[in-house]
Formats: sequence, C-alpha cells, structure tokens
Amino acid sequence: MADITDIKAIMYTEKSLALQEEGVIVVQTTPRMTKNGLKEVFREFFGINPLRVNSMRVNGKVKRFKGIEGKRPDLKKFYVKLPEDAKIESLAV
Repeated sequence: MADITDIKAIMYTEKSLALQEEGVIVVQTTPRMTKNGLKEVFREFFGINPLRVNSMRVNGKVKRFKGIEGKRPDLKKFYVKLPEDAKIESLAV
C-alpha cells in the first residue's frame, strides 16, 4: 500500500536541522500516508527500523493572487526517530 513516491521531501528548516542532531528527521508526505506505511517504506528502501513515528496533518493555506482565490495542497509531516547507529547517506547535510 505505501510507496516511496508518497514521500515528497525531507524538510530542512532551522527546527528540523536541530532535530537531526538528536536523530529525528522530518519527512513531508502526501496526506494518505500512514505511520505504519512510512515505517514499511523506511524498512524496505532504507533498511532502517524507525524507533518512533509522530505525524502531523497540515492544511494548505488559502492564498489570493490578482483577486483569484486558490488553495495550496494539504500535506502530512512525520517526525521519524532513527536508531543511534542509523545513517541515511542521501540525507547528509
């Protein structure tokens, strides 16, 4: 059910970089992704078994451009706690 294509981005903000030092990464996904689905993706594609996964649903903002109202897409953020010895090479900053 879960797929690697549901992961949109790894977030690199000031807060997320501080969390990376503690072994927590912030992943932005589609709203349909679940905690178990994300754990499955991490096991299958990265070979890492996450210790803890917390999720947060973020509703898209309503924006106005030249009088026309539009809405940014909804997304889901996951805070993934990795084991001490786990390193993901593509996430190196």
